[in-house]
Amino acid sequence: MLYSIIVPVYNRPDEIKELLDSLLAQTVKPFELLIIEDGSKERCDHLLDHYRSFFTIHYYYKPNTGRSDTRNYGMERATGDYQLFFDSDVILPPFYFERLQAAMNDDYCDCFGGPDAADASFSDMQKAVNHSMTCFWTTGGIRGGKAVMEKFCPRTFNMGLSKKVYDTVGGFEDMMGEDIDLSLRIRKAGFRIRLIREAFVYHKRRVNLVRFFKQVNNFGQARIWLQIKHPGSLRIVHMLPAMMLIFGVLLLLVSIMFPWLLLLPLSYLLLIFFDSLLKNKSLKVAFFSVMTAVVQIVGYGTGFLKAFWFKMVLKQPLETKKKLTKLYNRG
Repeated sequence: MLYSIIVPVYNRPDEIKELLDSLLAQTVKPFELLIIEDGSKERCDHLLDHYRSFFTIHYYYKPNTGRSDTRNYGMERATGDYQLFFDSDVILPPFYFERLQAAMNDDYCDCFGGPDAADASFSDMQKAVNHSMTCFWTTGGIRGGKAVMEKFCPRTFNMGLSKKVYDTVGGFEDMMGEDIDLSLRIRKAGFRIRLIREAFVYHKRRVNLVRFFKQVNNFGQARIWLQIKHPGSLRIVHMLPAMMLIFGVLLLLVSIMFPWLLLLPLSYLLLIFFDSLLKNKSLKVAFFSVMTAVVQIVGYGTGFLKAFWFKMVLKQPLETKKKLTKLYNRG
């Protein structure tokens, strides 16, 4: 089976170099690579010649239209039986395709996703962000490859689907939560979606706390968009950060009269600290994990509540993701 790897790129030549090196190190190489440059000023095409003798590479440059349209551009041009999506800041362990093939031979599925992890070479902040994004106590295990509190929906940092799925369901839509939207459409079309835990990637997020806040704020807004488009898709686990944010604010107000109530949020933060310490074996990463957990809850919670108020209560229309990006950049 030939896999078509589709990677949208926007001004990230250094990241593409790391991804290419990890593809070169694969123990088996049953793939072609499609790199779609989305109007970048810092192009990566000059890096590709060295790798072309090891695997097939197709490079395309197009005007900037956003990630959804860029991925669809790649899907239209892919020739493989199966299409894989990675973000440009992903690094694959050398056994990725060997384990993926074994899993597919053992139990084929038309759509799958894999978890993300932090490599030992990552910075302390990157490890802390990864912990917040994969920890059961912050996300309910949705992204970490563990038993989760909702039906699994692959994300485009590590996602694959067959050509049959693409021909039936189509590609990504220009909206917040576009990968979850596609997963929901795939499931509604009757295809089985599977989590392949052993096909994990190292997700090298280049974020500081401000950028992380903006990212998770968008995730919170996306859940309301998805509920509007797919009624019934919203679960309790998606509401938890907003509920925790509201509870935390009320707790701070009431603690003026009853200071002992502050032991509740303190206990939760200590739980995050020791969970990270156990997994990362680093006091510094554990301390940063407390910071990123707070940013995640506040960022996601405020995004969720904002979208709930404007989109569900005031019934404002859903803008395209591209329009939102332009408005954000203009501001």
